[in-house]
Amino acid sequence: MPRAPKDIAPSGRAPPTTRACVDGSHARERGGAATGPSPVDRRKTGSKHQLICDGKGTTLHVITTAASVNDITQSLDLVDGIPPVAGRPGRPWRRPECLLGDKAYDSKAVLGELRRRCIQAVISRKGAPSIRGLGKLRYVVEQTFTLLHQFKRLAVRLERRIELQDAFVSLACSLICWTRLKKTRS
Repeated sequence: MPRAPKDIAPSGRAPPTTRACVDGSHARERGGAATGPSPVDRRKTGSKHQLICDGKGTTLHVITTAASVNDITQSLDLVDGIPPVAGRPGRPWRRPECLLGDKAYDSKAVLGELRRRCIQAVISRKGAPSIRGLGKLRYVVEQTFTLLHQFKRLAVRLERRIELQDAFVSLACSLICWTRLKKTRS
């Protein structure tokens, strides 16, 4: 069984912020813009939140799409949507050094584009055994989705306009970041 590379393997300290995790999660919906038949909910209408977060679970960019949209089609848009992150001297950090994803993100075109951008892709291949230890690194994106969908307006989408849904997603991500900052200061 393949293993995750040593340079991104979990250690005793917090994961680096140069690692990014990408995934998508379904939300039920009553109708409106950016909806489609959900492949996981008996083709009921729904939407999907595509999310990229850093290695600590801080949300970097979120896209709301129809539930029937494949994850792979939004992966490069998620990477391109990462805002510049200042903090260290020099040019602001804009893209991760490595991108962790599940088998839904396995595509030669996307892997080639990530390689061209000097981003190491750690993605399990379709039809091959899973990468051992990858789940220990990707848990942060699943944890972020859990926190995001604790807000009822995001778990079951009631808004018909996509602008309102995106505003609620941004507000929820801001509240999650604020809560994490509050915990680190106390």
